[in-house]
Amino acid sequence: MTKHTRRQAHPRAMMIALIGVSFTGAMSVASPADAATTTTTFPVSATVQAACSMSASNIAFGTYTGATLTATGSLSVTCTNSTSFTVGLSAGTGNGATTTTRNMMGPGAATLSYQMFRDAGYSANWGNTIGTDTYPGVGTGSGQILTIYGRVPAGQGSTPGAYSDTITATLTY
Repeated sequence: MTKHTRRQAHPRAMMIALIGVSFTGAMSVASPADAATTTTTFPVSATVQAACSMSASNIAFGTYTGATLTATGSLSVTCTNSTSFTVGLSAGTGNGATTTTRNMMGPGAATLSYQMFRDAGYSANWGNTIGTDTYPGVGTGSGQILTIYGRVPAGQGSTPGAYSDTITATLTY
């Protein structure tokens, strides 16, 4: 090469060298390997509170003619998942009633006795003593239907007329 050619080649070589340096410099600034990071942790918490609700349907025995009458009603119990509960039934408001022999009141303070059970065989009385005659259960988070089996025993010589009583269902959880 001649001197003249070298002088022409030299500025081009410088330009290529500068572009190479600029490109390399841009690469090293944007490289994730050179970025710094830091981390931290923090707690997250919540409390699930046990909660239950209940609703009831009526029990209507119909017309009593001296023969045994049976009827069913239901309670719908909804408790949070895995919440233990019991449901008890009061003796009612009838005169002289107990949880084993409830009394509907009729004309002139007349009574018509009846019973409430936790089973279709009418053998498990439904009262209000926890651990003895209440209905035990465990919540699922969905409504659970509990059937109340009612029976009016035969052979009662009650005065004609309409009879009624009011029962209080107590949900304990």
